[in-house]
Amino acid sequence: MTADSNTKYQVSNFKASVSDPQPPACASDLRPLISVIIPNWNGAHLLPTCLDSLRRQSHAEREIIVVDNASTDGSLDLLARDYSDVHLVTLPRNTGFTGGCNAGIRASQSEFIALLNSDTEADEHWLGEVVAAFERHPEAGLVASKMLLFDQRDVLHTAGDFVRLDGVPGNRGVWQRDEGQFDREEYVFSACGGSAAYRRAMLDQTGLLDEDFFFSCEDVDLAWRAQLAGWKCVFAPRAIVYHELAATGGGPTASFYDGRNMIWVIAKNYPGALWKRHWRDVIRAQLRITGEALRAWRGAAARARLRGQMAGLLGLPKMLRKRHAVQSSRRVSDDYLLGILAR
Repeated sequence: MTADSNTKYQVSNFKASVSDPQPPACASDLRPLISVIIPNWNGAHLLPTCLDSLRRQSHAEREIIVVDNASTDGSLDLLARDYSDVHLVTLPRNTGFTGGCNAGIRASQSEFIALLNSDTEADEHWLGEVVAAFERHPEAGLVASKMLLFDQRDVLHTAGDFVRLDGVPGNRGVWQRDEGQFDREEYVFSACGGSAAYRRAMLDQTGLLDEDFFFSCEDVDLAWRAQLAGWKCVFAPRAIVYHELAATGGGPTASFYDGRNMIWVIAKNYPGALWKRHWRDVIRAQLRITGEALRAWRGAAARARLRGQMAGLLGLPKMLRKRHAVQSSRRVSDDYLLGILAR
């Protein structure tokens, strides 16, 4: 999800528990154990806080990869001068969040891969908690972190993401004060892309982020593919990241991609049997979003949302061509999916 994507949709009712968290497990012999991928586009003013927090990690077995999307703000000079320990991948043009992350994943060498926005600061135990969650849960292809606001560190941005039966995704707990209500390790639908972690074995099966999405909802799209293939997403409450909301996105641009990509996620991933039962809910939800944008027509973000929805409809043939591969990889039942989709 993007920084301001669907933030008004509140906590999911999905509370499937897993075992209580244990102290972080010992690292395996694979070196490095976890790769952190940071896509960057003109984020020189943000990178020091992000990268310095990764230098302080208690989990030492890691590699840090910054993928630069053709920045023009001195990012490359900053990295060469102050962060020579970071593996740098440079791209000739801005490929968005999805293209940048995929380039970093392809350059990585670890069993686990974590994506991290440049506008974040990671708690010193973040990577250790992520790795420990993977090691406790071999069924998990994804680990979701607890993301708190950068400047209000007791307020939640997301405790993992949910998807409703009407196809609308959102952030669990968004804007709530963090008072322990999300301190249980449990299954959720998706990990927010700003701090999502993936098992390489899962990515080998599902494929990487869909680069047609550019950014927004690409994390939910990947989570759908993972869930359909039988992988689970575990929320690790002690894996904490602080997010400077919308520092790298937001506004009309984010609204356009939110509007477009939400439609594409549904077209690619929503199973046919569930569509037959809930298509009215799905269409009503999209019409409700359209209506809200029309009522706010004077706002640039609202107009961008409408343009995004139109682009989503125009792009349906391409997404439907991808749908066959996604649905053919499905390994779970309708009842399972009904259990993990929020009502």
